[in-house]
Amino acid sequence: MAVALSFSAVGTASADALTENFDNGVPLGWTTVNNSAPTGFTSWTTGSTNVFGAHDGAADSYVSSNYNAVLGLGTISDWLILPTSTYRNGDTLSFFTRTDANSSFPDNLEVRFSTVGGVDVGNTATSVGTFDTLLLTINPAQNEGGYPEFWTQYSVSLSGLTGDTTGAFALRYVLTDAGINGNNGNYIGIDSLDITSTPLAAVPEMETYLMMAAGLGLIGWMRKRKSRAVQA
Repeated sequence: MAVALSFSAVGTASADALTENFDNGVPLGWTTVNNSAPTGFTSWTTGSTNVFGAHDGAADSYVSSNYNAVLGLGTISDWLILPTSTYRNGDTLSFFTRTDANSSFPDNLEVRFSTVGGVDVGNTATSVGTFDTLLLTINPAQNEGGYPEFWTQYSVSLSGLTGDTTGAFALRYVLTDAGINGNNGNYIGIDSLDITSTPLAAVPEMETYLMMAAGLGLIGWMRKRKSRAVQA
């Protein structure tokens, strides 16, 4: 006897899906924290069309940070923190990034995750606060030519979480020996950022379990009746 199964669609996704094209610069609800030392006069802001255009959309519809995040010479640590959400293993963050063409001043970007969310990144150029999970580093050795000079997509996926986790992603523009008087740090852009969630396995509704129990009971009764008929 065939038993029809129906599945609940409730709760089949985890993190809120997000597509951000930065049409209006840094989005509402996102947080910028410039812990560079000494702190410069810029942080994450709308992209400049004088350097390069966006990956998609209007020419200035991306966000950027640059060497002026630090004053003169020092260490850059400029944070762009996404809103807190609920995540599960397999949830993915992807984005496009690039620096200026023919750049002779290396750039570097980190993608970090906090398993408690919020905006705690400490208050020094080397601190990371609760964002102690490093998911990706683009050009960690600060090599010339090590950061893409055309729009390039990167993606990271979460793993090791113990179920539903309230957390947050952050992008960190980070460099040593940087600034107008340093050897590192030019200009980077971020565009076309997406968060995609991993669907959860569909869970049978209560009615399904009742139908299955009734079906199994009927099958048992039919087998018992057939056995008695054979004995007769």
